[in-house]
Amino acid sequence: MAKYEKNPDVVAALTPEQFHVTQESGTERPWTGPYLENKEVGIYVDIVSGEPLFASSDKYDSGCGWPSFTKPIEPAHVAELTDNSLGMSRTEVRSTHGDSHLGHVFPDGPADRGGLRYCINGASLRFIAKADMADEGYADYIDQVEDV
Repeated sequence: MAKYEKNPDVVAALTPEQFHVTQESGTERPWTGPYLENKEVGIYVDIVSGEPLFASSDKYDSGCGWPSFTKPIEPAHVAELTDNSLGMSRTEVRSTHGDSHLGHVFPDGPADRGGLRYCINGASLRFIAKADMADEGYADYIDQVEDV
């Protein structure tokens, strides 16, 4: 079983936007993230720790301006916390081992797929294509992604 943790060398190499989003609980501007239009088959992992977070098969176009997913690929790797910033109560989503801010989860997702919308900053993610998953140590998750 892989060990995932916050890697200080990776944190030091983050772009200013990746650092702001993951380490300072920031938000990238809508419609600007690197994976919003990504339709490739694979998984999305925490850019800091590498822990697997979401599968391409659970990604959908919510029209909100950020990549949206219906569920985590590995629920134990996604922590949900109360966020009362901005004068409202929301549920923040963070990676469990990397403690990276990922985004928020809302109850307005597709009803036929569980009803949740994980609204995630692309700056907090790294995409691994299905063809590369085994080589990068994610073979256990290949059966959770679907070919298009």
